[in-house]
Parts: sequence; C-alpha cells; structure tokens
Amino acid sequence: MTTLEILQAAKAAAPALALLNTEEKNRALLAMADTLIAETATILDANAKDIAAVRGSMNEVMVDRLRLSEDRIAGMARGIREVVDLPDPVGEVIQRVERPNGLCIEKTRVPMGVVGIIYESRPNVTSDAAALALKSGNVCVLRGGKEAYRSSYAIVTALKKGLESCGINPNFVNMLEDTTRAGANELMTAVDYVDLLIPRGGAGLIRACVENAKVPCIQTGTGICHIFVDESADFDQALNIIENAKTSRPSVCNAAEVCLVHQNIADRFLPLLKHQLGEARGAEGKPEVELRLDARAAEIIEGTPATEADFDTEFLNYILAVKVVEDVKDAVAHIAKHSTHHSEAILTQSRENAAYFTAAVDSSSVYVNASTRFTDGGEFGLGCEIGISTQKLHARGPMGLCELTTYKYVIHGNGQIR
Repeated sequence: MTTLEILQAAKAAAPALALLNTEEKNRALLAMADTLIAETATILDANAKDIAAVRGSMNEVMVDRLRLSEDRIAGMARGIREVVDLPDPVGEVIQRVERPNGLCIEKTRVPMGVVGIIYESRPNVTSDAAALALKSGNVCVLRGGKEAYRSSYAIVTALKKGLESCGINPNFVNMLEDTTRAGANELMTAVDYVDLLIPRGGAGLIRACVENAKVPCIQTGTGICHIFVDESADFDQALNIIENAKTSRPSVCNAAEVCLVHQNIADRFLPLLKHQLGEARGAEGKPEVELRLDARAAEIIEGTPATEADFDTEFLNYILAVKVVEDVKDAVAHIAKHSTHHSEAILTQSRENAAYFTAAVDSSSVYVNASTRFTDGGEFGLGCEIGISTQKLHARGPMGLCELTTYKYVIHGNGQIR
C-alpha cells in the first residue's frame, strides 16, 4: 500500500477505536501479546536478516539496539500485558465545574485520533507504541528505520493477527512500507490525517521533524545526560551510579554522556573513576569506557583530550566526556549550556545542593543520588513508553497513556440559554 492509502485507512479507523470500551481494548491487547509470542520464530528470522544486512556498517553497540531474542520478544509481550493492567485514561473527567446557571462542565480525556511515530533501529518500539496507542484509543501509523524494517514488519504482522483474532479492525495498527526520507516527509506533512507526530531517535531525526513537520510534533529522545559528582558525594555510590548510567546500555537515550566533577574532590575521585570504568572492567572482560577529558581533568588522569564538541555529543557508545567544575552552580551553568533537557543527576550528601540542583536544572527528569537510566516509562510506573519528551508542551518526560490523550469539554445543561 502507498503511504497515502495507509493514512486514509488509519483515519477511517480512528472513530471506531475511540468508541471501544476498556474491556474490548484490553482483550485486543492480550491477543496482540499472545500472537507476538506465537510468531517469535518468524520475528527472529526477520531480525537475523536485518542484522546481517548492517554488519560492517554499524558498531556493535548499535547492532545491539537492533537485535531481538526470545527474551526480548517475551519482554515486549510482557510490556503489552502490563498496559492492560493500567487505568484507561479515555473518558476520565479531569475537572468538573458547576456554574451558577446550572451548567455542569466536565473536562474529559479523549484520544488524539491518529498518532504517527517515526523511529529508528529499535524494533521493540513497534509493539510498545502500538500497545500504548491502542489503550489510549488512538490509531497508530508507524514508520520504522530501514535497518529494522523486516523486524518491525514481522512484529506489526503479528499484532494485526492478534487484532483480527478477536474481531477488531487490524487497521488500528499500521506500518508504512516506504522507509525513504520522502516517506518520512509524507508522514510529517499529512495534515489531514495525522493528529500528533512523535519522532523517536537521534538528533538528526528530531531536527528533521522539527524543521519539516506540518502536523503537531513532540520532540523526544536525544539525551546528552549529565551526572554531577558534588564534593560531598559518597564515592563508592557515585562510582556505581556512573558505571550503571554509562555502561548498562550505552546505546539508549537515558545513558550518561557527561560527568562533571567538583574541583575539591577531582584529584581523589577521577583516578577511581578511571580505574572503575577502565582497568576494572577490562579485567572482567567488559568493554572499557573511553574518557574524553577537559584540560583540568587531563592534569589528573590520562585519557583522550576533549574537544568542545564532545560536550554536545550523544555518543551512544562506551565514551564519557569528563569536566572539572568549580561547584554546583558551575555544574548547573554547564548543563544549561549543553543539555538536551532529558535527564540529569547530582550525586551529593548535601540537601542544600540537591535542592539547588533540582530547582535550577531545566530538564524533564532530575535525579538525586540515582542513575539516569531510570528515565523510562516502565520504571516510572507508566507501562511501556512511546517516547521521552524533552520539550514542555503538552507532555514532558516519559510519555505514557495520559500523554497520548487530549481533552474536550462536555457540558450538561437543562435548557439554559445565554
């Protein structure tokens, strides 16, 4: 099908999905999870072909983003079932006002309608997005990256089988066949068909959507996440947090990319950081982290000299930019200049500095003594997420069900006239 034909089918299906009750939507979601498991072999075969096609042109960290396994597919199905257990936001009365003239005005959650999602090489996003869209009453139009097309297409095919098995329109979940830039642009400019566009990927994708989209667009994903080690930080705790934030999965947007260290502890802390992320990991057969050091850090430990660009780069790899700062205010100033407003953390035992940092840092998620890797819909109790918004309107941070709704006013009267 052409992109236009898919968009037309999605728009035509939207009114019926908006009218499904919670029980009907949950039954469809459970069927989708079941068929995902049933089609595991087919999905893995498609994924193997995707991986084979990118070998040699993509680093291993990025290949890991693309790779599926039985466990990962089981996790995708589990994520869908977790959405079943979440409250249905559609129809929720957010606010009720009774006017002196007797009118009862109810601010009520309703679906967006048709939600377009453009994403890159993570095929698990396919099922996450479909599940959240359906539960929130939205038809989804998915446009995955060409490097994961076979995997994503196999997943969508399985999800559609689940919908059909319980007598529900398979056009509630759609995937564009055109993976070219022109195809993405057609989705960005589908004014008559798409009610909300969510790009989920790197800086280039986000920039392309912001510059070209004619439909409402939410900026998500790009994460230059900072960790500031204050002078009162617990060193053991700080080292473990930084290692987790950088290495547990370096290819994701909530991984730490920059470590800022208070000048009063830099000479003691930086050698420990270099050992933990370098020699200690190497001795365990784990990838070592390359440290990109500013001038002051380079006076204390050995590493790669940092360029100014390193503090504005989402590495998505085993690389960490390191800078020595004067104090918490200097750390906040650096973050204000370089942050993408995703996730930032302070490691400190000072309540005063923690309070300053959380108040002054303008990002969607701000941590005290915890890893930035928790910025995730599942970890926040939202179920799987459709993206992490780094803007302020209308959603911010991990986007779950409520963030996929808008509202309308429903007014009950008894013959009132004005």
